[in-house]
Amino acid sequence: MTSPDQHEAQHDPVRDYLDRGIKNYWYPVAPSWQVSNAPVGLTRLSEQIVLWRDHDGKVHALEDRCPHRGARLSLGWNLGGNIACWYHGIEVDGGGTVNRVPAVSNCPLEGMKCVKSYPVEEKAGAIFLWFGDEAHGEPAPLNLPEELVADEYAHFLCVSNWKCNYQYAIDNVMDPMHGAYLHATSHSMAEGDKQADMRVRKTDTGLMFEKIGQRDVNFDWVELGETGCLWMRLAIPYKQKFGPGGNFGIIGFATPVDGDHCQVYFWRTRKVGGWQRDVWRFMYRNRLEGLHWDVLEQDRYVLESLAPHARDHEYLYQHDVGITRVRRMLRQRAQEHLSALDAHRAAHAAAEPANG
Repeated sequence: MTSPDQHEAQHDPVRDYLDRGIKNYWYPVAPSWQVSNAPVGLTRLSEQIVLWRDHDGKVHALEDRCPHRGARLSLGWNLGGNIACWYHGIEVDGGGTVNRVPAVSNCPLEGMKCVKSYPVEEKAGAIFLWFGDEAHGEPAPLNLPEELVADEYAHFLCVSNWKCNYQYAIDNVMDPMHGAYLHATSHSMAEGDKQADMRVRKTDTGLMFEKIGQRDVNFDWVELGETGCLWMRLAIPYKQKFGPGGNFGIIGFATPVDGDHCQVYFWRTRKVGGWQRDVWRFMYRNRLEGLHWDVLEQDRYVLESLAPHARDHEYLYQHDVGITRVRRMLRQRAQEHLSALDAHRAAHAAAEPANG
């Protein structure tokens, strides 16, 4: 039998919106290597999308739907600036406009924008899309952490598909204390106290959640940033035998796929240059990458094994204040988005009689 609290949660429009994936942010949707000549179909934020590269290598993104009969454009042909539907050959450009209907002369579809298009940025070895709603059509600037854009950093991108809602993936990163337990056998997280006092403090771009009195020992802090996208940053201390460059940094994103699946992106970073960069990259590929995947797999396995509707039955304590602050922030953003969307639709509806 459903309890009153569960019944209310199931009909909470803000929670429903968050579960599908909060909009008005840039999200990484695919590693760059995944998109080459052939169109690629994928689902992100419960939206079906097709990606392809034109002859100059630029990535285009559209709703994965031919305006004629609804066939998947991702099954079609890459014509460079256009994509052609496999079903009847309809050609659509990167902005969503039908350029050619080969089966009919002077078809009224030609010249019409019939398909949703997505703003695209390609940075740090990943393809980012802007998921704006009707009230936020113009994308915000995409400002990534310096570890992903500055020349003095080297980075490797790890991408994994997890069978859990993206909010659980964010909660996992915003919980530094689990490193001393879940990852206790890791080469980089085997040390440090298994008890700690935690605190949250604001930063210029979000918040920092950290252990008090312990730094550079284990997974001791995590930062959430909101800079046109939602990213998380943390650092794991490394001994000299694991290569040059000081602490090992991680920049993480959790991209919603649908209500029950997400895709996680973790850039492993280190501040190195010259010959040290070559040493670090060699050591990462040959000695460390497999160990890091083991840690990611531990996270994935636990999150995919959580009890059904786990968030409805939690008993949180002081170490979870970072999680609760981020959840509160996301809920506030969701409320702002839904209010702006309601106002936009009301204004549009009021303007329609006048335009008519």
